[in-house]
Amino acid sequence: MPADLAVIGLGPLGLPLAQAAVSAGIPTLGYRTGNESGSLSPAELRRMLSGGFRPATNPAELGRVRTAVICAPTPRGADGGLDLSQVEAAARTLAGQMRPHTTVILESPAHPGTTEEFLLPLLEKGSGLLAGRDFHLAYSPSRVDPGNREITPANTPKVIGGLTPACTESAAAFYGRLTDKVVRARGLREAETVQLLETNYRHVNIALVNEMAVLCHDLGVDLWDVVRCAETKPYGFQAFRPGPGIGGHGFPQDLAGHAGCGLRMVELAEQVNGRMPRYVVQRAAALLNEHGKSARGARVLLLGVTYKADLADLQGTPAEEIAVRLTGLGASVSYHDPYVPAWSVRDRPVPRADCLYEAVADADLTILLQQHRTYDLQGLSVKAQLLLDTRGATPTGAAHRL
Repeated sequence: MPADLAVIGLGPLGLPLAQAAVSAGIPTLGYRTGNESGSLSPAELRRMLSGGFRPATNPAELGRVRTAVICAPTPRGADGGLDLSQVEAAARTLAGQMRPHTTVILESPAHPGTTEEFLLPLLEKGSGLLAGRDFHLAYSPSRVDPGNREITPANTPKVIGGLTPACTESAAAFYGRLTDKVVRARGLREAETVQLLETNYRHVNIALVNEMAVLCHDLGVDLWDVVRCAETKPYGFQAFRPGPGIGGHGFPQDLAGHAGCGLRMVELAEQVNGRMPRYVVQRAAALLNEHGKSARGARVLLLGVTYKADLADLQGTPAEEIAVRLTGLGASVSYHDPYVPAWSVRDRPVPRADCLYEAVADADLTILLQQHRTYDLQGLSVKAQLLLDTRGATPTGAAHRL
């Protein structure tokens, strides 16, 4: 059966798109660009295969689709900017097979101008076709919230900006099959900048509440109660909560090296969030000291080492730096995470606690880094000698909160 859609890049952006397309009845071809971290359970893969999904390894198959969406990862490069090498590889592969009237959409995180200045020349040179005349070209920022069962592609509005009005409409016609609402941007750069704003908004607001957490601790104020009360305001406030750091696949972009002018607030937010693992370790050492124990030789158990609750994803997790710093203080570090059967930090395996409650009772200090649903926090707080809760997830008074 021929495919209508090719999703190029089956990582954390491409797999959800492919799943949504198959659920909408769109025959979909999936093409990997490299060692993407996305994965499917056997049951999920069976459902997708029965619904019209087909993994592909032959680039020639990319030339038989009407729509191709590039979801290649753009990790942080050595210069701190986005590494577009996998987008480039995907574009070259697609261009060699592309036929007239194809709609090409970029969903990978990209600086404003990337689609027109970087992707377009690659596609035109490799295909011999002209964008806006022979094929449609558009950008749509990916809006994926991993692990969130309430937010789905169907109920998430999709922003689209095309090279030409016709390009925008062609992309809108495709996404209209997946979502209840399509939002048309004025053009490519506007759509790309939507992604920039949405990503930076998250990081800046997390940085603000992380700074508030440090301040409130110094003042003896319960930040979690402050946030609880503040979020009752029906306008002008959106609640964010602090944590041990920030991880995931989307990172702040200040454009200093790209556009020649930086976003100062974004740069500062990255500094604030980047200091949180060190702050957690400082709080941990202080707690041990207050209870007559030294960090050197202390048994420290880390609970939840993924970057987000209820996900088996370690991308950018602050747990790694926390483990390194604790080990540097001489602590004996172990971990428990129902989603992570084995964990290595800087090529050194970290011991995994098999019996959770025994490990909590045995540890001099337990640090809750991620509140997975499977954790009985009330029960754990009773068992723990000392519990540092970086997520404000334990009952009031049951633990030392960040």
